[in-house]
Amino acid sequence: MNNIIDGVAASLELKKNIKKKIEKCGLTPSLAVIMVGDNKASEIYVRNKKKACEMVGIKFTKIDLPETISEELVINEIKRLNEDVSVNGILVQLPLPNGFDEGKIINEISPLKDVDGLTYQNVGNLVLENECLVSCTPAGVMELLRMYNVPLKGKDVCIVGRSNLVGKPLIQLLLQNDATVSICHSKSVNIKDYTKRADVLIVAAGHPNLITKDMVKDKAVVIDVGINKENDSLCGDVDFKEVSKKASLITPVPGGVGPMTVASLLKNVVKAYEVQNR
Repeated sequence: MNNIIDGVAASLELKKNIKKKIEKCGLTPSLAVIMVGDNKASEIYVRNKKKACEMVGIKFTKIDLPETISEELVINEIKRLNEDVSVNGILVQLPLPNGFDEGKIINEISPLKDVDGLTYQNVGNLVLENECLVSCTPAGVMELLRMYNVPLKGKDVCIVGRSNLVGKPLIQLLLQNDATVSICHSKSVNIKDYTKRADVLIVAAGHPNLITKDMVKDKAVVIDVGINKENDSLCGDVDFKEVSKKASLITPVPGGVGPMTVASLLKNVVKAYEVQNR
């Protein structure tokens, strides 16, 4: 099928360009990841980030903190990293164990080092179209659309899912590209009315196979951000087998948006380094 968007190949292309830039300009960017507790899924994500950093020449430091640690000591660690000029990006691996105030902890990160783009300052600057660090998954989605030359100006784009991590930042990024944006969520009535007319459909609902063939416009571009486990295998929020017969372009799960999220993190670390060393 030649309508599949290859996120693995696209992410390798992006990593290659980042590596080239780091070597050519003699940059020394570094990323510190704080891991609280022992979450197996998070361990895998952090390992992937480390591997990607090593691939392009970004220094990677992992800080393991016990689940029993106090919120105050986690914040102290963030403050120490904020003041360390050799650290350009700080990431607190989510989710945090029960009892931690994620919003409070994330907002202790300096906005200049917030490579996940989650601090209130970066979110606010995104809305106001000011220079900022953008959340990695939405940035990865936009990068894929750009790399595959998907036109957005004046197009109907429907987002299914309104999370702070994906749906909400995507609204702003799509508006900046002059798209006409509609957003559906768990309380929306007849989401098919919206998805069916979308030239570009982006699904980030966390609900396996939510989007079926009858809900998609002919020749639409379909971006599946969802990642769900079903019967020991991974699937997205879109019924890939059926919808791929109708879409002009579609991302698979896995191998679509996921690799671009990590590549966008690397891009953010380099951007943070450049801003801090202007």
